[in-house]
Amino acid sequence: MKKDIEYEKFTQEIYQSLINVQGLTTIEVKHNIKIKGRSGQEHQIDVYWEYVIAEIRHKVAIECKNYNSVVSVGKVRDFYGVLADIGNINGIMVTKEGYQKGSKEFAKHYGINLKELREPKDDDWKGRIKTIVVNMEMVLPKIKSRFIIVDEEWVRANIKLPENETFNYSIGGMADELWVLDSNENRLKNFNQLDQELPQNWKAEKDLEHFYNFDDGYIKVEKFGKIKIKSIQYRYDVNISFDEELIINGQKIAKAILKDALTGEIKFFNKDGTIK
Repeated sequence: MKKDIEYEKFTQEIYQSLINVQGLTTIEVKHNIKIKGRSGQEHQIDVYWEYVIAEIRHKVAIECKNYNSVVSVGKVRDFYGVLADIGNINGIMVTKEGYQKGSKEFAKHYGINLKELREPKDDDWKGRIKTIVVNMEMVLPKIKSRFIIVDEEWVRANIKLPENETFNYSIGGMADELWVLDSNENRLKNFNQLDQELPQNWKAEKDLEHFYNFDDGYIKVEKFGKIKIKSIQYRYDVNISFDEELIINGQKIAKAILKDALTGEIKFFNKDGTIK
């Protein structure tokens, strides 16, 4: 009995996800409710939801069959009897292992939807990509030196040094905290971004050199504040750090499939909440 309830709640979860993906987030899919039929008899419904469009109420009832064998026509006929007694309601039956031929014929005639809801089997992957293999090669620059080339004319015109004092400056901090600014102190690039944008040919190379040139570039330094720079010179190597194979197994990321027993259409529900 416990596994039957788990299957019913799993069905509730899957259909709530399907409804949410379609943008109908105000509809609540309910589990284990009672509905009184026109005969006065009360019927237990495993999964149920309803909604109103253009002042017309639409009702959907799902009968869950947590069977390890195919569902017989008698079970579908019993479900039809419940739907007929309630009236004005759409019916869906879900199970794991499929339906007898007579069950499909009866359901098709009376407009009952037959679904298989379960974990994917190997046959379900026909025509789909089950496994993706990605060969990852990490190519990263190794910085050997950075040299800031200041605008000497700007320094002479804007910074007054005591007689015989050399223009020395220093900067310090994390690479993502050290910024090149424009004259209005808008941030252009930080050193971490410059490191990541160094050109490379996707192969191991040694003793490369690159200049980042700035027409309106400044850095803030201790003692002098903001100074104008012309460029930043990089010397670096490019190394291949490692080669790794990443395997994405669709069987492991797929949570469930919902298969239409009459048309064969399949929807894959992944563990990350996506539906394909």
